[in-house]
Amino acid sequence: MSRLSDIIERFIKELMRDANTDMLEIQRNELADHFNCAPSQINYVLSTRFTVDKGYYIVSRRGGGGFIRIMKLDTETIPFVGYLIFEHIGDSISQLDASRILANIEEKGIITPRERAIMEAATNGRSLNVFSPPKDVVRAKLLKSMLSVLITD
Repeated sequence: MSRLSDIIERFIKELMRDANTDMLEIQRNELADHFNCAPSQINYVLSTRFTVDKGYYIVSRRGGGGFIRIMKLDTETIPFVGYLIFEHIGDSISQLDASRILANIEEKGIITPRERAIMEAATNGRSLNVFSPPKDVVRAKLLKSMLSVLITD
């Protein structure tokens, strides 16, 4: 049986697909009422399933007239890779987050499975023989350098 988080994620993606749009505006409380859950459950789904590295951007406004706007990013383009390099990765990145980014850009067809494997090998904890947190800093620099090749070719 699917977890509630999976069901909410699928529901939101189906709403976007059915509306044939890359932008959806919803009310957090209405969605929580629909699924008979706390609004914090909706927040959890949005913050873990609709992230920039997965190709989504969230704008949220709280309060009586508040809303959640979910925008699907054009992840097939070079600007998306540039965004990942300069904005999302930052000065430090964990091995898990680096792996998620690589999985996403492989899924989008930006890199091949072999390229992903090479990049993951270069950025994994065993390859980076330094102590944390500098390990995360070195990982971010390596990942940025490798992804930069994608936008200069």
